[in-house]
Amino acid sequence: MKIIVAGAGEVGTHLAKMLSSEFHDIIVIDPDEESLKNIDSNVDLLTILGSATSVETLKDAKVKKADLFIAATHSEETNITASIIAKKLGAKKTIARVDNNEYIEPENISHFTSLGIDYLIYPERIAAKEVVDLLGHAEIFESVDFSGGKLSLYVVKLNENAPVLNQSLSEIAAIKEIEFRAVAITRKGKTIIPGGNDQFQLNDLAYVVTNKAGIKDVLKYSGKKKIDIKDVMILGGSRIGKRTAKSLENRFNIKLIEINKEKSIKLADYLQNTLVVNGDGRNIDLLNEEGLSKMDTFIAVTGNSETNILSCILAKKMGVKKTIAEIENIDYIDLGESMGIDTIINKKLITASRIFKFTLSAEVETMKCLTGSDADVLEFVAKQNSKITKGNLREIDFPKDAIVGGVIRGEKAFIAKGNTQINPEDRVVVFALPSAVKKLDNFFN
Repeated sequence: MKIIVAGAGEVGTHLAKMLSSEFHDIIVIDPDEESLKNIDSNVDLLTILGSATSVETLKDAKVKKADLFIAATHSEETNITASIIAKKLGAKKTIARVDNNEYIEPENISHFTSLGIDYLIYPERIAAKEVVDLLGHAEIFESVDFSGGKLSLYVVKLNENAPVLNQSLSEIAAIKEIEFRAVAITRKGKTIIPGGNDQFQLNDLAYVVTNKAGIKDVLKYSGKKKIDIKDVMILGGSRIGKRTAKSLENRFNIKLIEINKEKSIKLADYLQNTLVVNGDGRNIDLLNEEGLSKMDTFIAVTGNSETNILSCILAKKMGVKKTIAEIENIDYIDLGESMGIDTIINKKLITASRIFKFTLSAEVETMKCLTGSDADVLEFVAKQNSKITKGNLREIDFPKDAIVGGVIRGEKAFIAKGNTQINPEDRVVVFALPSAVKKLDNFFN
């Protein structure tokens, strides 16, 4: 697949790295020579110095042969303009990153489609939605819903209270009443798809697929207790902080701390039921004065990874039940998780998840690049006569670096087993290591 990425910033660079590992033909365009040198030295791809809104630059990139054009620069206007021009010049599909919530409202999307932009992505809005969804399951490290929640993937960290510690997957699967399936384990930074004899160990991140009936079982066997959320503190009035507060302010008592005075005034006008405090969230005395120790949840989304990590560690020491940090430096994610932060949000992974599914020929309803792992979870739609429908899961030589967690058939959702037969039009939830993603295309297409 020929893919052009406009923008060699953090999001564009991460996308290019991820897509190049899938053996696509990648070209990155950026007007900054240093940014291109940085990506060129780390990734096997072609770079072009220039503006993505220049017709000549796009022609040099042979945009008319592009299967996918992704505009992910820091400028919303550049992304929209570049995508429109790219489509007019022959790009088959275009995706633009935007920063304006109005653009992605259902009644406005058709305007951009008519201009030639196939898909708009607003990472901060998706990140805010993830935060809001996680507060519905505050005991969980990470979660992904499929088909409106008929099936879900939950990621739980196993502490000393987990009944499954030192038990094998076969022993757990033998328990008749359970309604979940463990599909992977991340241990000391490495993710594995376990066999029946593998045992759960202390501090493992366990990836579990379940239906609505199995949520209680997941909490029970992972040793998690229901966390009641009432008081929430948000550090940072960023786009994520602002949207999160707006979504939560009628459900919880929200206190938002923002260092910039002018921004604080605007936030106070916009947020009707949120107490906005102008102050430096790095000041421990200020956090104590504002009642950090009495909070049920602390959300750090300042845009500075170090500040977010350190403030969440402080919140945890003060007794806050649930901490959520935005960590944009991917190298810091394992560090944040090992230091006890309950949930980590990363815009690059969120953006990559939404875009990556466009590079697959099989029909993918949902895809998520998981934060605590280098793996992905995908919801495929099984096509008529596809390989996945040619026998039960035990018989079809399914890739060893992937595992089917569950199946959604009409209104029913069930956990997959070795004798499960996939039917055409089933929605199939698959956990996959990076090496498996392209193989899965052949099974579902």
